[in-house]
Amino acid sequence: MTNPAQKRPFSNVSLVMPTYPPTSPPLPYRLEMEPITFTLTNPSIVANATKVIIVGAGPSGLLLALLLAKHGISVRVLEAAAELDQQPRAAHYGGPAVPEFERAGIANAIRERGMVLDTMCWRFPADSKDQELAHGYLAGFNAGKVLSDVDGKGTDLRTHCLALQELDALMLDELTGRYGGVVEWEHKVVAVGQDAEGAWCEVEVAGGNGGKKVVRGDYVVGCDGANSTVRKSLFGDEFPGFTWDAQIIATNTYYPFAEKFGWHDANFIIHPEHFFMAARITRDGLYRITYGETPGLSREEYLARQPWKFETILPGNPKPDEYKMINFSPYKMHQRCAPEFRVGRVLLVADAAHLCNPWGGLGITGGFVDVGGLYDCLAGIWDGKADESILDLYSEKRIEKWQTIINPVSSENFRRVSDKDPATRFERDEFMQLLKKGETDEAFLKELLMGPMDVRYDFTQHYKDAVKN
Repeated sequence: MTNPAQKRPFSNVSLVMPTYPPTSPPLPYRLEMEPITFTLTNPSIVANATKVIIVGAGPSGLLLALLLAKHGISVRVLEAAAELDQQPRAAHYGGPAVPEFERAGIANAIRERGMVLDTMCWRFPADSKDQELAHGYLAGFNAGKVLSDVDGKGTDLRTHCLALQELDALMLDELTGRYGGVVEWEHKVVAVGQDAEGAWCEVEVAGGNGGKKVVRGDYVVGCDGANSTVRKSLFGDEFPGFTWDAQIIATNTYYPFAEKFGWHDANFIIHPEHFFMAARITRDGLYRITYGETPGLSREEYLARQPWKFETILPGNPKPDEYKMINFSPYKMHQRCAPEFRVGRVLLVADAAHLCNPWGGLGITGGFVDVGGLYDCLAGIWDGKADESILDLYSEKRIEKWQTIINPVSSENFRRVSDKDPATRFERDEFMQLLKKGETDEAFLKELLMGPMDVRYDFTQHYKDAVKN
């Protein structure tokens, strides 16, 4: 990728395009082949060249596009769906993601339209042997005391909360309305390729303007989620890791946890079978209730069991007319990481690159941190402050952060909430014991809650003009 202020623009793309036989092997082998040239009979199938092609208009793709477009780097987002995803997904974004929201210029809007979480805790289950402990407090913290202004300059690193479909809509409006970014809907990427001059996507277009075309640019970034076409074009079905033998159901539900029962903003109830999370996602009392279920049933069977499940696990043992469930989504949990996040001019970000279970929000938070890191690398190349080797560093460091922080911490978070013996969990859990210490020592609590910031990595220290210590 080159800055036209420094070198020639990439838009002088030739209409001689590489292609491969339909029976050719997966892309890792394609990259070693000499391009086969052909003469285009319809030049309109070649889209205008752009600098960065982003596959996927989900949260990571839109945030990356917004950051790049704001920096003056032309981006083009290709999305297979006809609109933004409206399914209940993540809604809570940890402190490490907040600097990226600030850089994108959307942090204030997130706080205005959504909220921040102050209090979080772990609780005993409803069926505790000592019923006085039923749903009782085990350990927790008030982040508002120590994270609402970490530097005396108003930097707020509390967990930010806005339903993901609303966050996506916010970023889409900023990208297209303020910075001229391009998002093309019903553009399904079916293959990815590259050569010495750039990278491209082969696209199937649905709707009235349907057909096939090639979109070419300097780089292709896969932000297309767990079933990433971009990742599969690089590594086939290889996605090392495992799937948990557990079933999770995510719902968005109105229920008076705080008003009637005095619960915290976010609550994790420990139980080997009936574990669940109840975390506020709107100011008017909508909660994300995510709970464990028996694996192997159909969606219809899970939906039929839901009233019994809520009556069993929630405080007050509510009947269906005592709450309002507006979304219901079963899903599986994974711990996986791609072999590399960079192969030449093709890069991977967020769920396309790695997966983890949702307990603690490290999946979506880590994905946004990936985005910020890759943005710094691409912006450094664009500004002439870094060469392309910084992209190898992006792959190396983000994989290292997944291996040393995201994977082990998220795994322990799930083991904690699904512990087989909730009554003794505290005495076996160093983290909970540290939280207890933090209840009377705010300086210690701040240090403890700032720990997750270690998932970030400053790639600008590798810029050519960086000050060396």
